[in-house]
Amino acid sequence: MKQQVTFPIDIPGIREMLPHRYPFLLVDRVVEAEPGKRVLCYKNVSANEPFFTGHFPDRPVMPGVLVIEAMAQAGGILSQLTHGGGLEGRLSYLVKVDNAKFSRMVVPGDRLDLEVGIKREIRNMTLYSGVARVDGEQVACAEILCAEVRT
Repeated sequence: MKQQVTFPIDIPGIREMLPHRYPFLLVDRVVEAEPGKRVLCYKNVSANEPFFTGHFPDRPVMPGVLVIEAMAQAGGILSQLTHGGGLEGRLSYLVKVDNAKFSRMVVPGDRLDLEVGIKREIRNMTLYSGVARVDGEQVACAEILCAEVRT
């Protein structure tokens, strides 16, 4: 029987589901989930993010690849909530990104809402569909393929 999950899930709970750590953990909170279907996570974008030092010092913008990475991490959380089992002995790696579109810049003070769904699972591969929003407005979207490997 699966353990009942209580929302929201904060950083300690996220750390149990993802191997990422500072400065590369890009999910701050899990607020909703339907295992096997979708998850909604938040990333609070602070002016203190290390990537803003160089991207760009006078006009800080969150790199689009990190928005995609945040969606991939939300997908990893969805897979953990769907299949459980913890991290020991397995890791997921980003394999492919398709149809990525960026509609607006993400800047300090934004809350990135990451909504990710599972489109398909085949063997050790999962295809996710993700949308990132700020204040309800889409800022990016992509299809993300990840592969789970035994370590």
